[in-house]
Amino acid sequence: MTTLPLIYDFDLPSLSAMLSDWEEPEYRARQLWQGLYRRLWDSPNQFTHLPVSLRQQLVEHFSFSSLRPAAELSSKDGETHKILFLLLDEQSIETVLMRYAQRRTLCISTQVGCGMGCVFCATGQVGFHRHLSSGEIVEQVLYFARKLAAQGERVTNVVVMGMGEPFHNYQATLQAIDRLNHAEGFGFGERRFTISTVGLVPLIRRFANEGRQINLAISLHAADDDLRSSILPINRKYHLDMLMEACRDYVHKTHRRISFEWALIRNVNDSPEQARRLGERLRALRLNESSLSHVNLILLNPTQGYDGKPATQERAHAFQTVLKEFGIPCTIRLRRGIDIQAGCGQLAGKQT
Repeated sequence: MTTLPLIYDFDLPSLSAMLSDWEEPEYRARQLWQGLYRRLWDSPNQFTHLPVSLRQQLVEHFSFSSLRPAAELSSKDGETHKILFLLLDEQSIETVLMRYAQRRTLCISTQVGCGMGCVFCATGQVGFHRHLSSGEIVEQVLYFARKLAAQGERVTNVVVMGMGEPFHNYQATLQAIDRLNHAEGFGFGERRFTISTVGLVPLIRRFANEGRQINLAISLHAADDDLRSSILPINRKYHLDMLMEACRDYVHKTHRRISFEWALIRNVNDSPEQARRLGERLRALRLNESSLSHVNLILLNPTQGYDGKPATQERAHAFQTVLKEFGIPCTIRLRRGIDIQAGCGQLAGKQT
């Protein structure tokens, strides 16, 4: 059976060209686009303002869904919700909604599995299976946007920190963000997106040169090469001096702050010495005496494939204190969704 193209894989110019080939007036493409992204319609039957003949062509030429919810879990506190989606090829991904007092944040995936091999990450333990298309990335956001709209709410932030390394799937990831950012559709501002990368240096440099307003986060987790290489294999290719030079380049070109993610692992990377080494590295990311870096500390979340333990609260606060002495803003993040394996590093794309 031939699978129809997913409509979310097409940008507005592509849809316009296709409808032009069908001899439809130019405005029809914008009506279709606004129905998809502004009204959040997910079936040709909902486009009642379009001619019946055009709706039939849409049925015959496009799929309007690639995600099939297979399992949904909610944390005990009701603030975190995770959905396991089956894709059309029966692969699976997970997407998470986190509720805060004023925010509704989505954590979305860009790949089935991940090829980076970070030892403490459940996705890395799965290994890489395939990239998601731009439309499969977009559809995760629209799916939750519909759910929230039914409750009188809306998505406020999107973190591209779910399954996969976003910069390994650079083109599809940025195409998805562009599609969601489009002013005539979903209209989601670039500054409400955050992309997290494990440190693919050439792509960080490419990202800096594009001058985007999307927030950048770096999964760092160690401040010396030996330790970082032992837990993040990518460091063997792009060592810390290369990574920090790319970060300096990003800061000087964009004047935008970088967030550094640090999973605190007991007796591995939670020492005051590691904090001092980190502080020394991040001191260079300054402009006009202002720090353009921020460190997010999070106690390690458990995964089946890694025996490490989370740092104690005492060690976390001591680590934070050292960074503040270097003038580096630092936050100890609240762990969310641990009871449903929805926390950072816990997504694996399987029923839990």
